[in-house]
Amino acid sequence: MKDAPHVLIVGGGFGGLEAAKQLKNSPFRVTLLDKRNFHLFQPLLYQVATGGLSPADIATPLRSIFRNFKNISVYQKEVTSIHPNNKFIMTDYGKIEFDTLIIATGSTHHYFGHDSWKNIAPGLKTIEDATNIRSRILQAFEEAEKESDPQLRQNYLTFVIVGGGPTGIELAGAIGELARHTMKNDFRNIQSGEARILLIEGAERILNVYPPELSHKAQKFLKKLNVEIMTESIVTDVNKERVKIKNSDQNLEIGSRTVLWAAGVKASSLSRAFVSDTDIETDIQGRLRVNKYCQIPQYPEIYVIGDLAHFEDERGKPLPGIAPVSMQQGRYVAKMLKRNLIGGKLSHFKYHNRGNLAVIGRKAAVAQLGKFKFSGYFAWLLWLFIHLMYIVGFENRLLIFIQWSYNYFTRNRSARLIANYNLPKE
Repeated sequence: MKDAPHVLIVGGGFGGLEAAKQLKNSPFRVTLLDKRNFHLFQPLLYQVATGGLSPADIATPLRSIFRNFKNISVYQKEVTSIHPNNKFIMTDYGKIEFDTLIIATGSTHHYFGHDSWKNIAPGLKTIEDATNIRSRILQAFEEAEKESDPQLRQNYLTFVIVGGGPTGIELAGAIGELARHTMKNDFRNIQSGEARILLIEGAERILNVYPPELSHKAQKFLKKLNVEIMTESIVTDVNKERVKIKNSDQNLEIGSRTVLWAAGVKASSLSRAFVSDTDIETDIQGRLRVNKYCQIPQYPEIYVIGDLAHFEDERGKPLPGIAPVSMQQGRYVAKMLKRNLIGGKLSHFKYHNRGNLAVIGRKAAVAQLGKFKFSGYFAWLLWLFIHLMYIVGFENRLLIFIQWSYNYFTRNRSARLIANYNLPKE
């Protein structure tokens, strides 16, 4: 395989993983790089953050996925720079040349110019984020149990989630379930069910990319879990003790020791490193603009897929940064590479939107599948089935199914561990 065309894939997320899987046993020599040694199923990170699953349940070692495919090599390396004119990249372990480069490094949290809020209001993108958030949530209850001052106790029991998209509502719903059901008999000095959960959204409704009727259903489910929803509201300041919020009616100041960020994403740092020495265009979020073949126009041997790519559909609107887009683009690029190798005709990438799903809590979800809209128990079952289907590895599917079944019948969340985190105190 030494003389075979070399395809270098940077990023082992949904897009990079799918591209590599489609190129297994192909005439290409494939190298997959990631700064982690595992593929992470990000849609279930919120369950790790709220004690429902353990980190290993949603992570699969990359080497185990490709161990039987001799044309694929996996390396744990971090890319530091890309040199498109000379067809090589630099990593923390040296230089790697390529014939074709696929960049799929995803996105990171976007604080809209307030990066100082990162440590106070963590987002949810990595295993470390999830275990950190889990510790913050659980530690807040522990501190409230010890606190004698009623106001300080209430501050510890106030959870603020910024962003009313799928991640925000899933976190809010899971914290509501945790407080009202899982831990209701665990404490002696506090009633965990009295925890105040606020969901802050800048738009006029939560899940604003969903049909209005599903947004209203989601809001109804959240209110059953005592989640307070504030729409058309903007966070103006965050510190270790309180959050400032502005809406059309008033300016509010809410005491809270646990603020979680789900309000936006931007391109990973590799985007900035890439464009610094080139004339490659980016959008306002730092995503790299690509053509209809997922290529950077100036460098057709470089493909960008997933959250890092600004790909416009037939209406001129950029595709959302969600797993189905990444996976379809990964499959598409691999298919085009194999077709190009035999001189076949290339076709434009076209995203097939198979629907949107968001879960709010036990037996509560909303789903849009084409023209069909579902909510409640059936949508929840649909959500469970689809997520299990996309989990990488039979062992992980089995472990998650068993854990979900146990959680359903007992309302218990067994992974409620506090790891190396202390909330700020007075």
